[in-house]
Amino acid sequence: MSSQNRTGSRRGKITAITGVAVAGALALTGCSSEVARGWLPSDKDVTNHTGRIIDLWVNSWIAAIAVGIVTWGLIIWCIIAYRRRKGTTGFPKQLSYNLPLEVFYLTIPLFMVLVFFYFTDRDQQAIDDRSKPADVVVDVRGKQWAWDFNYKQGNVIQQPVYEGGVQAHLTGNDVDKDKLPTLYLPVNKSVELELNSRDVIHSFWVPAFLQKRDMIPGKTNYLNFTPTKEGTYDGKCAELCGEYHSEMLFRVKVVSEAEFQAHMEDLRKQGNTGELGNKYDRNPNLNAKN
Repeated sequence: MSSQNRTGSRRGKITAITGVAVAGALALTGCSSEVARGWLPSDKDVTNHTGRIIDLWVNSWIAAIAVGIVTWGLIIWCIIAYRRRKGTTGFPKQLSYNLPLEVFYLTIPLFMVLVFFYFTDRDQQAIDDRSKPADVVVDVRGKQWAWDFNYKQGNVIQQPVYEGGVQAHLTGNDVDKDKLPTLYLPVNKSVELELNSRDVIHSFWVPAFLQKRDMIPGKTNYLNFTPTKEGTYDGKCAELCGEYHSEMLFRVKVVSEAEFQAHMEDLRKQGNTGELGNKYDRNPNLNAKN
C-alpha cells in the first residue's frame, strides 16, 4: 500500500512539473520581440505574408516543445515509477500487448501530423495564391553572378523598362551597397516576381521577406506578395552557383509609389526601355539544341 502511495505521489509531482514546464515554454513566447518572432530576421508588417509565416513558425515550435516536454516527462516518470526495487528478484510481469495503449500511440501522433499538415497547407496555399493579377510584375533573372530586373507593363508600370546588374566585388572592405543591383517595389501594391535563371540554378532570397525560391534554367517560378513597409532590404543568392556565389548580392527598395514612378522614369531616360529577355541566357543544354 505504501509503495502505491509513493508511486501516486511521484506521478503527481511529475505531472505538476510537466505542467509548469509547458506553461513556462508558452510564456516565454512573449518575453521579447526576438522570441515572439522565433528569432526570424523580420517583423510581421514587412509584407502581407511575414505575419502568417512567423505565426506558423512560432506555433510549430511551441507545439514541438510541448510534445517534447510531455514525452520526456513520461520517459522520466517510467524510469522512476517502474525502476527495479531493492530485493526484487526475477523479471517483471511480461505483457504481449496493450490494445488501448497501442491505439493511443497510433492516433495521437497521426492527429498531430494532420494538424501540422492542415496549417502548413493552408498557409502555403495563401502565400502561393496567384488567382488575382498583381499590380506590379517583375521578371527577375539571376546570372553568374548578378541580377537583371525587367519591369513589365501593367497597372502601375506604363512602359516596360529594365535594369541590368553587375557582380559585387568583395575585397574584405565594406561593400558599397549603392552599387548593388537594386529592385524597386512600390509599398502596398501587390507584386509578382517571375524568377528565371540565365545559366545555372540560383535562388532568390530576401531574408526580411521570409521567402526563398529557386531559379531553375528553363523553368519560371513565382513569388507573390505585397510589401507593406518602406525600407531597404538585403538580398542574396541562396544556392551555391559557382566560384563567385558569395558576390551575388542585391537589394530591394520598398518605396512610395511616387518614388517608384520616378525611378521608372529615370530608367526610361537612360534608354532602358523594353526587356533584357531570354536572348541573353546561356544555358548550355538549351544552347546545344539551337
